[in-house]
Amino acid sequence: MNDIWQGLLHLHADVTLSIGFVLAVGVTIHILLHKREVASAVGWIGLVWFAPILGAAFYAMFGVNRVQRRARKIRRQISDRDGWGNGNPADAEIEMDQLAHALGRITERPLVSGTRIQIYQNGDQAYPPMLAAIAAAKTSVGLSSYIFRDDDWGGRFVAALIEARARGVEVRVLIDGIGGGWITSPVYHRLQRHGVKAARFLHSILPWRMPFVNLRSHKKILVIDGTVGFTGGMNISDSNVMATRPKEPVKDLHFRIEGSVVSQLSDAFAQDWTFATDEDLDDDKWWPQIAPQQGALARVIDSGPDEDLEKVEFAVLQAVACARKSILVMTPYFLPDERMMTALSLAAMRGVAVNMVIPGKSDHVLVDWAVRANIGPILAHGVRIWRSPPPFHHSKMMVVDGEWCLIGSTNWDMRSFRLNFELCMEVYDRDFASVLATLQEEACESEWTKEELDARDLFERIRDAAARLMLPYL
Repeated sequence: MNDIWQGLLHLHADVTLSIGFVLAVGVTIHILLHKREVASAVGWIGLVWFAPILGAAFYAMFGVNRVQRRARKIRRQISDRDGWGNGNPADAEIEMDQLAHALGRITERPLVSGTRIQIYQNGDQAYPPMLAAIAAAKTSVGLSSYIFRDDDWGGRFVAALIEARARGVEVRVLIDGIGGGWITSPVYHRLQRHGVKAARFLHSILPWRMPFVNLRSHKKILVIDGTVGFTGGMNISDSNVMATRPKEPVKDLHFRIEGSVVSQLSDAFAQDWTFATDEDLDDDKWWPQIAPQQGALARVIDSGPDEDLEKVEFAVLQAVACARKSILVMTPYFLPDERMMTALSLAAMRGVAVNMVIPGKSDHVLVDWAVRANIGPILAHGVRIWRSPPPFHHSKMMVVDGEWCLIGSTNWDMRSFRLNFELCMEVYDRDFASVLATLQEEACESEWTKEELDARDLFERIRDAAARLMLPYL
């Protein structure tokens, strides 16, 4: 009996070893063919050979981008519309024409004229006009948000969307499958109960079908009747309204957009909605003709659920490379990879004034530790980094040479640049750039110095360096 039992154990071990070997070989081949980044590929290969079965399971859940093929098909269908919108391509001469040309190649969208932008600070200023726009909608409302809380102000948005649907407006609401709640999503279910078409982006209650922290829709889009848009970095939550004195206040910027570029916002929303629901938004209610008007040059830059994940990062790298006088950046999280850090250092070394504003204290302590371990080299090369005081600043902006501006949802970290689906807008306008520069200057409180970093004790250095190892996941 013992011999039979021992034989079965050996057979089980041999079968397990054989299965593990086949899995390791198969996963390794898949990694070699599909993973572009060497560090990521080496890490996954090491894991599957160290623990073949467990490693293969983790790679299947977290390492495979299953959305590319379907997203490419949808993108081809949507891009059949004329020039990604019905606006007038810009033919005006601008000083940063090389950057404009490069970003046209990256985005495959035209730079269009006639853009008018209004800036709102915090939900106190942004939410009332957004709600008023929904209340005034006649044909369509498209709303996409990473976080959509079921609180006081979130409830006001839900009520406005339900009322719009009741009076015959086509309403579509897209909420991220993690930011809007994985297990429960109260806003999503309330909208569904009242007949509003809502969807959760890349959501599944089954862990093996859920991308979890990766491949999140971080976009913030509101488009009314295809003619008025809102975008920026602001989620929908009481924490963004300073007048309510929230326990964890979040300061942010949001923008009201008019002009031909709004049709590009509609395109971005339509692509994500079609991906999430298989419904094409091809009705005239979503695509009106937008009358020409005077205004700035602008273009939407978004990263979608396909091979275009790095579009925003490429745009930022191009802007840094084209800078000749100044680079101003404000971001809530500053954890880019080495190539972005190198680009900033090279800009500073060639005489560009590079100034960055980050929170003195963010809402993630690990991020704060990692930032301190990451910024030393660029400080040594002449980049200046300023701290903003509490409450936590969630604003994202970039201004280059006092003319080119970038606004939207993208943080300066690897998650936004590589793993999330983001939406930004580039704007060529000196007056707008001046306003953004003033807002950034007003947020500066104190400056990080190399001496301050060097004064950290040994424990803090080790702690911060260890936190920095998690940079791709923070």
